[in-house]
Amino acid sequence: MASVLLISGGTVAAQAADAAAGKTVFNVCKACHTIEAGGPNRVGPNLHGIVGRKAGTHDGFSYSAAMKDSGITWDEAKLNEYLKDPKATVPGNKMAFAGVKDDAKRADLIAYLASESK
Repeated sequence: MASVLLISGGTVAAQAADAAAGKTVFNVCKACHTIEAGGPNRVGPNLHGIVGRKAGTHDGFSYSAAMKDSGITWDEAKLNEYLKDPKATVPGNKMAFAGVKDDAKRADLIAYLASESK
């Protein structure tokens, strides 16, 4: 298990996150993303190694100017913010997804993404 900090409304709460449960949450992402090392880009970029990666830099994917110019380096806190509300976090990005509103599911998803970033 991993511990993920959730930052919401100015408060920070530690929550035990479950990467195995996050793999299940990732099923909604699979329509547009792959996560295996060396996997292809789809409508969205391959997400293997996302934690620690600078936004808009995965080779071979055509990012929006908003994402390339965001200045974000993906860590758990920034992924939490983005995955909760992608359009508010990076206005003008191309991801047509409303976000993962459930805090526990989002924490599990982030734990899974982190486990696939090693």
